Amino acid sequence: MIVAIDGPAGAGKSTVARALAERLGFRYLDTGAMYRALTWLAMKRSLDLGDAEGLATLAREQTVLFSDDERVWIGGIDVTSSIRSDRVDRMVPVVARHSPVREVMRDRQRELGREGNVVIEGRDIGTVVAPDAKLKVYLVADREVRARRRMAERPGIGADALATDLRKRDAKDAERMQPAEDAVEIDTTDLEVEDVVDRIEALVRERSPAA
Repeated sequence: MIVAIDGPAGAGKSTVARALAERLGFRYLDTGAMYRALTWLAMKRSLDLGDAEGLATLAREQTVLFSDDERVWIGGIDVTSSIRSDRVDRMVPVVARHSPVREVMRDRQRELGREGNVVIEGRDIGTVVAPDAKLKVYLVADREVRARRRMAERPGIGADALATDLRKRDAKDAERMQPAEDAVEIDTTDLEVEDVVDRIEALVRERSPAA
Protein backbone atom coordinates (compact mmCIF):
# COMPACT_ATOMS: atom_id res chain seq x y z
CA MET A 1 0.00 0.00 0.00
CA ILE A 2 1.21 3.49 -0.84
CA VAL A 3 0.23 6.47 1.30
CA ALA A 4 1.03 9.67 -0.60
CA ILE A 5 1.47 12.87 1.40
CA ASP A 6 1.69 16.19 -0.44
CA GLY A 7 1.55 19.81 0.57
CA PRO A 8 3.45 23.11 0.63
CA ALA A 9 6.66 23.75 2.58
CA GLY A 10 6.09 23.87 6.33
CA ALA A 11 2.74 22.05 6.26
CA GLY A 12 4.27 19.16 8.21
CA LYS A 13 4.81 16.57 5.49
CA SER A 14 8.13 15.15 6.66
CA THR A 15 7.35 15.04 10.37
CA VAL A 16 3.92 13.52 9.85
CA ALA A 17 5.03 11.04 7.20
CA ARG A 18 7.92 9.78 9.30
CA ALA A 19 5.73 9.36 12.39
CA LEU A 20 2.98 7.66 10.39
CA ALA A 21 5.40 5.21 8.80
CA GLU A 22 6.84 4.32 12.18
CA ARG A 23 3.40 3.76 13.67
CA LEU A 24 2.20 1.60 10.77
CA GLY A 25 5.46 -0.26 10.26
CA PHE A 26 5.68 1.09 6.70
CA ARG A 27 8.84 2.30 4.96
CA TYR A 28 9.30 6.06 4.83
CA LEU A 29 10.40 7.72 1.60
CA ASP A 30 11.49 11.35 1.73
CA THR A 31 11.57 12.39 -1.91
CA GLY A 32 13.06 15.77 -1.00
CA ALA A 33 16.13 14.01 0.39
CA MET A 34 16.75 12.53 -3.05
CA TYR A 35 16.99 15.97 -4.65
CA ARG A 36 19.14 17.17 -1.77
CA ALA A 37 21.52 14.23 -2.19
CA LEU A 38 21.88 14.91 -5.90
CA THR A 39 22.48 18.61 -5.22
CA TRP A 40 25.14 17.78 -2.62
CA LEU A 41 26.96 15.44 -5.01
CA ALA A 42 26.77 17.91 -7.89
CA MET A 43 28.26 20.66 -5.74
CA LYS A 44 30.94 18.34 -4.39
CA ARG A 45 31.95 17.59 -7.97
CA SER A 46 31.73 21.29 -8.92
CA LEU A 47 29.17 20.62 -11.63
CA ASP A 48 27.12 23.34 -13.28
CA LEU A 49 23.76 23.37 -11.47
CA GLY A 50 22.20 24.95 -14.54
CA ASP A 51 23.09 21.97 -16.73
CA ALA A 52 19.83 20.02 -16.73
CA GLU A 53 21.03 17.12 -18.88
CA GLY A 54 24.31 16.81 -17.01
CA LEU A 55 22.48 16.64 -13.69
CA ALA A 56 20.00 14.11 -15.07
CA THR A 57 22.90 11.94 -16.21
CA LEU A 58 24.43 12.19 -12.74
CA ALA A 59 21.09 11.17 -11.20
CA ARG A 60 20.88 8.11 -13.45
CA GLU A 61 24.48 7.08 -12.75
CA GLN A 62 24.43 7.73 -9.00
CA THR A 63 21.22 6.25 -7.65
CA VAL A 64 20.06 7.56 -4.29
CA LEU A 65 19.76 4.75 -1.75
CA PHE A 66 17.96 4.55 1.59
CA SER A 67 19.08 2.15 4.31
CA ASP A 68 16.68 0.47 6.73
CA ASP A 69 17.57 3.02 9.40
CA GLU A 70 16.64 5.90 7.05
CA ARG A 71 20.20 6.88 6.18
CA VAL A 72 20.60 8.49 2.76
CA TRP A 73 23.42 7.37 0.44
CA ILE A 74 24.70 8.57 -2.91
CA GLY A 75 27.95 7.78 -4.67
CA GLY A 76 28.83 5.35 -1.88
CA ILE A 77 28.70 8.14 0.73
CA ASP A 78 26.35 8.52 3.69
CA VAL A 79 25.02 12.06 3.17
CA THR A 80 22.20 12.02 5.72
CA SER A 81 23.57 14.97 7.66
CA SER A 82 25.39 16.74 4.83
CA ILE A 83 22.25 17.29 2.75
CA ARG A 84 20.66 19.38 5.52
CA SER A 85 23.24 22.15 5.29
CA ASP A 86 22.21 25.74 4.55
CA ARG A 87 24.14 25.64 1.28
CA VAL A 88 22.24 22.60 0.01
CA ASP A 89 19.02 24.17 1.25
CA ARG A 90 19.64 27.22 -0.92
CA MET A 91 20.67 25.34 -4.05
CA VAL A 92 18.30 22.37 -4.15
CA PRO A 93 15.48 24.38 -5.80
CA VAL A 94 17.86 25.16 -8.66
CA VAL A 95 18.47 21.46 -9.26
CA ALA A 96 14.89 20.31 -8.67
CA ARG A 97 13.40 22.72 -11.19
CA HIS A 98 14.98 20.88 -14.15
CA SER A 99 12.45 18.65 -15.91
CA PRO A 100 15.03 15.99 -16.97
CA VAL A 101 16.15 15.69 -13.34
CA ARG A 102 12.58 15.34 -12.08
CA GLU A 103 11.89 12.62 -14.65
CA VAL A 104 14.83 10.54 -13.43
CA MET A 105 13.91 11.07 -9.81
CA ARG A 106 10.27 10.21 -10.35
CA ASP A 107 11.20 6.93 -12.03
CA ARG A 108 13.34 6.08 -9.01
CA GLN A 109 10.58 7.11 -6.61
CA ARG A 110 8.07 4.89 -8.41
CA GLU A 111 10.55 2.03 -8.25
CA LEU A 112 10.94 2.46 -4.49
CA GLY A 113 7.17 2.81 -4.10
CA ARG A 114 6.63 -0.65 -5.53
CA GLU A 115 8.63 -2.24 -2.73
CA GLY A 116 5.86 -3.04 -0.25
CA ASN A 117 4.00 -0.72 2.13
CA VAL A 118 5.39 2.80 2.06
CA VAL A 119 4.61 6.38 3.06
CA ILE A 120 5.89 8.74 0.36
CA GLU A 121 6.03 12.46 1.01
CA GLY A 122 7.02 15.38 -1.15
CA ARG A 123 5.63 17.40 -4.01
CA ASP A 124 3.42 16.03 -6.78
CA ILE A 125 3.34 12.62 -5.11
CA GLY A 126 -0.40 12.01 -5.42
CA THR A 127 -0.72 13.54 -8.87
CA VAL A 128 2.48 12.51 -10.67
CA VAL A 129 4.68 10.08 -8.75
CA ALA A 130 2.01 7.76 -7.33
CA PRO A 131 -1.37 8.64 -8.90
CA ASP A 132 -2.61 5.14 -8.04
CA ALA A 133 -1.79 5.44 -4.33
CA LYS A 134 -4.48 3.89 -2.18
CA LEU A 135 -4.55 6.95 0.06
CA LYS A 136 -3.59 10.51 -0.87
CA VAL A 137 -3.35 13.22 1.76
CA TYR A 138 -2.75 16.91 1.13
CA LEU A 139 -1.55 18.88 4.15
CA VAL A 140 -2.06 22.63 4.40
CA ALA A 141 -1.45 25.28 7.08
CA ASP A 142 -1.50 29.05 7.49
CA ARG A 143 1.61 30.73 6.09
CA GLU A 144 2.65 32.22 9.47
CA VAL A 145 2.55 28.79 11.08
CA ARG A 146 4.47 27.27 8.22
CA ALA A 147 7.10 30.00 8.50
CA ARG A 148 7.58 29.28 12.21
CA ARG A 149 7.99 25.59 11.49
CA ARG A 150 10.57 26.31 8.83
CA MET A 151 12.49 28.48 11.29
CA ALA A 152 12.55 25.61 13.76
CA GLU A 153 13.85 23.28 11.05
CA ARG A 154 16.44 25.76 9.72
CA PRO A 155 17.77 27.75 12.71
CA GLY A 156 20.81 28.77 10.68
CA ILE A 157 18.74 30.82 8.26
CA GLY A 158 17.32 34.23 9.21
CA ALA A 159 13.60 34.80 9.59
CA ASP A 160 13.44 37.29 6.71
CA ALA A 161 15.28 34.93 4.37
CA LEU A 162 12.98 32.06 5.30
CA ALA A 163 9.87 34.19 4.82
CA THR A 164 11.09 35.26 1.38
CA ASP A 165 11.90 31.66 0.46
CA LEU A 166 8.45 30.53 1.56
CA ARG A 167 6.74 33.19 -0.54
CA LYS A 168 8.78 32.17 -3.58
CA ARG A 169 7.99 28.50 -3.06
CA ASP A 170 4.30 29.23 -2.65
CA ALA A 171 4.31 31.24 -5.88
CA LYS A 172 5.95 28.38 -7.78
CA ASP A 173 3.67 25.81 -6.20
CA ALA A 174 0.60 27.81 -7.20
CA GLU A 175 1.60 27.32 -10.83
CA ARG A 176 2.04 23.55 -10.78
CA MET A 177 1.23 21.89 -7.46
CA GLN A 178 -2.41 21.07 -6.82
CA PRO A 179 -3.90 18.31 -4.67
CA ALA A 180 -5.09 15.20 -6.45
CA GLU A 181 -8.85 15.15 -7.02
CA ASP A 182 -9.23 12.23 -4.63
CA ALA A 183 -6.86 13.57 -1.96
CA VAL A 184 -8.02 14.13 1.60
CA GLU A 185 -7.07 17.65 2.71
CA ILE A 186 -6.02 18.19 6.32
CA ASP A 187 -5.35 21.64 7.78
CA THR A 188 -2.52 21.23 10.29
CA THR A 189 -2.51 24.85 11.49
CA ASP A 190 -3.97 24.10 14.92
CA LEU A 191 -3.13 20.41 15.14
CA GLU A 192 -0.30 18.60 16.88
CA VAL A 193 1.66 16.01 14.93
CA GLU A 194 -0.01 13.15 16.78
CA ASP A 195 -3.45 14.51 15.90
CA VAL A 196 -2.60 14.55 12.21
CA VAL A 197 -1.09 11.08 12.36
CA ASP A 198 -4.20 9.80 14.15
CA ARG A 199 -6.42 11.11 11.37
CA ILE A 200 -4.33 9.63 8.60
CA GLU A 201 -3.96 6.31 10.39
CA ALA A 202 -7.74 6.07 10.66
CA LEU A 203 -8.01 6.65 6.90
CA VAL A 204 -5.41 3.95 6.26
CA ARG A 205 -7.31 1.46 8.43
CA GLU A 206 -10.56 2.27 6.59
CA ARG A 207 -9.01 1.63 3.19
CA SER A 208 -6.76 -1.25 4.12
CA PRO A 209 -7.85 -2.98 7.37
CA ALA A 210 -4.87 -5.32 7.15
CA ALA A 211 -2.37 -2.44 7.24
